[in-house]
Amino acid sequence: MKIVQIGTGGWGKNHARVLSELGVLSAICDTDAQRSKEFGEKHSVNHYKSLEEMLTSEEFDGAFVVTPTSTHADIAKKLLEAKKHVFVEKPLTYKTEEGEELAKLAEKNKVILTCGYIERFNPAVGVVKNLVKEKKYGELIMLEFHRENRMPLHIKDVGIIYDTSVHDIDTANWLFDEMPNVVFARTGQIKHEHEDFATIMLGYKDNKVAIITSNWITPKRIRKFYAICNDARISSDFITQEIKVEKQEEIENIENEKQEPLLVEIQSFLDAIEGKSKHIVTAQQAVNVSKIAEAALLSSQKGVPIYLDLK
Repeated sequence: MKIVQIGTGGWGKNHARVLSELGVLSAICDTDAQRSKEFGEKHSVNHYKSLEEMLTSEEFDGAFVVTPTSTHADIAKKLLEAKKHVFVEKPLTYKTEEGEELAKLAEKNKVILTCGYIERFNPAVGVVKNLVKEKKYGELIMLEFHRENRMPLHIKDVGIIYDTSVHDIDTANWLFDEMPNVVFARTGQIKHEHEDFATIMLGYKDNKVAIITSNWITPKRIRKFYAICNDARISSDFITQEIKVEKQEEIENIENEKQEPLLVEIQSFLDAIEGKSKHIVTAQQAVNVSKIAEAALLSSQKGVPIYLDLK
């Protein structure tokens, strides 16, 4: 299998590393000719400055789009039109109508379009998903997510909702196994051009709720989530992948095998291309996350809940 990568910025260097380790990386493309050459030589693959040049010169099966959000729609469209399988780093697109157009194009050309919501592939989230599915501690009633850190230097074109909160929106949808019907959010700006702190409440049927708190203000990196069930509170850390279950009289630590989520995510995409696995974020799920992010921004601007009707 041959996979190409477009974009080698802050997070993209990790994709290139994993794809190279898996032996599938065949070419690199970056508008910064120096970076393209540097990564091409580092991983011993061809390198290009333009997507058009790569499309005419390279034979490949799939592509990773790891570029600024504002460029996703245009790049992904060209790749899908060339009937290539496409992995777009999150969020799929900034405008939901662009995401819907890409989803239709992928379906028409019978290729895979997926999006990089990496926490689904975090082993800790997988364990919690199984505990919830088995109803080991009763029904899942409430989810809480906390993400704190300084703003990543490579993020320029979106605020914290589209860059950070979207991870937890997707994880909440996946753990509840449904889409929310209402969004309420408050956001603000302290140090940055776009919103740099946000609290989002997602309402699901039967009064189930997810509360997502993110900020680029505090210096310490925190990535935690809590799943409140009828009979227990499950807490986990996205970074350490540790899981703890607190019941009325006892605390239980759940053992799980730690893995690099990005490696699991990329391998799942490669397996999907070969027809071995269906564990990927579907294009429609990625479009829905963008719709929810859009609604959260609108809610924060208007100060009212936004009601949704998602597929």
